[in-house]
Amino acid sequence: MRFRIIGSAIGLVGLVGIGTLGARGTVHSGTLDLCCVEHHACCGDAASDCCAKASEKQSSIVNFADTVMVHKRFIAGPVLIVHDDAKMARGEPCTTFYRFDPADGPKEELVSFHCQPRRGDKTAKTTLTIVSDDPGIRRLTEYQLAGDTEAHGVPR
Repeated sequence: MRFRIIGSAIGLVGLVGIGTLGARGTVHSGTLDLCCVEHHACCGDAASDCCAKASEKQSSIVNFADTVMVHKRFIAGPVLIVHDDAKMARGEPCTTFYRFDPADGPKEELVSFHCQPRRGDKTAKTTLTIVSDDPGIRRLTEYQLAGDTEAHGVPR
């Protein structure tokens, strides 16, 4: 009985170690650029300066190929990220992640939180900053939507 438990523990540690090495291989300098489709009410398919000024909501569809922790919730697969300036002004959670189905659009809400905004350089595409915490958990710490000069910190 004791050998089964020890053998199972060693096998589990080995699997976690291999998974950690594989997950770390996809992160480049702490920033992960993902293939995404931008949706901006004011701009059609292209992001521009008008989005930051005219739109209260900004969004992007990203595909998390690997599981990532976002504000105490594990997320994987296609996700719609929505940032709502009006909610932020009212003191409500301004960032919401929705499960996204390419055929049917947004599905259930996965997580919602107050972001920690900071000014940054304008980006051409949506950028996610992901760190690897011990023991190998990948965590989203910040995101910046395409065409925006504001980065949004993700609380722990």
